[in-house]
Amino acid sequence: MSILNQLCKDAINAIKGNEGIYTEEKLLKAITHIVRDGMNDNEIRRCLIQATLELTNDKEPNWQNIAAKMYTYELYDKIKNIRKVDNDNLYSDYYEFIKELTEKGLYGEYILENYSKEDILELEKEIKPERDFLFNYSGINLLASRYLVQDYDRNPIELPQQMFMGIAMHLAISEKQENRVYWAKRFYNVLSSLKATMATPTMSNARKPFYQLSSCFIDTVEDSLDGIYKSLDSFAKISKFGGGMGIYMGKIRALGAPIRGFKGASGGVIPWVKLFNDTAIAVDQLGVRNGSVAVWLDAWHKDIPEFLQIRANNGDDRKKAHDVFPGVCYPDLFWKLAENDIDANWYMMCPHEIKTVKGYALEDFYGSEWEEKYYECVNDERIEKRVITVKELVRLIIRNVAETGTPFAFY
Repeated sequence: MSILNQLCKDAINAIKGNEGIYTEEKLLKAITHIVRDGMNDNEIRRCLIQATLELTNDKEPNWQNIAAKMYTYELYDKIKNIRKVDNDNLYSDYYEFIKELTEKGLYGEYILENYSKEDILELEKEIKPERDFLFNYSGINLLASRYLVQDYDRNPIELPQQMFMGIAMHLAISEKQENRVYWAKRFYNVLSSLKATMATPTMSNARKPFYQLSSCFIDTVEDSLDGIYKSLDSFAKISKFGGGMGIYMGKIRALGAPIRGFKGASGGVIPWVKLFNDTAIAVDQLGVRNGSVAVWLDAWHKDIPEFLQIRANNGDDRKKAHDVFPGVCYPDLFWKLAENDIDANWYMMCPHEIKTVKGYALEDFYGSEWEEKYYECVNDERIEKRVITVKELVRLIIRNVAETGTPFAFY
């Protein structure tokens, strides 16, 4: 059977349930201007899927679901060729599948250690292959590229329902042994019917040898070389296994602050933010996605104007970090002034200088006590201030929110 005939058959199968305005003729007509002589089978298949997506509009939205079905057929063919099975056996021999992937180091040994062969054979009966077709195109494409287990040549080797059952088995391990299969079935049915989903680390890592399942972590970066690189090392390791991080950098001394008594030695917060930015790009979870990091700074920190513009497209690119998500920690006082006295001065200071002069860390206070300490620092002539109006800072915040969607806000 030629590839075009097979694709026609796939198209007919994909359109089933969407008859009426969704016709095979319309689909094949759309592909005629794309297909060229000399194309191989995979290129023709991709053209058909692309043509289907291009037919999607507000009046005919289900073309994307048809494209999803055809993409799923393509995925089946890839996996059949890799695993040397036919259509009827794609979802069979689940125990042997788990055993094989465990031997290859793609599944964690703990799955077979916690489930007997009889358990897995029972769970295999629960698998519902038809649920592969619940996805729209974006969903199945994301699943295949990001979450399905791939072999060492980056070829998909796991089917969607095998993925859901593998995740379910992992999640149920902590249950009592006699209830484990019961809960694995329940987890599987909730996940595979798309009634609920899990965060990326769980989808990617559950069932694998390195199974870090948590999404979000937080850290406070200390104002020292050791402290900064300790936090950077922690972020790299967390990112390696799919976690994102919120990092508070409000303790780092500002631009121009002294280091070991040498005035003007500090480069400020921005160079360190750039290190976290570059680490997020470099540690990309085996190519699944870039790392994710939100970096936080206080609204009264001396480096806040530059920090707010760290993702802006204009200005010196050496001071930019386009892949972090900046966030600002706002004291109540700032927005009280914005509401009642927007032309008032706003004083920005270096946390290291405050600690040196006053003996306390302003960032460790909150509420009325913070406000008292803030004005105490403002009125202390030994502490250098950077002054702008509240209005200027609010404008800078709004401009960058409009341009980049950041900074995030914390109160």
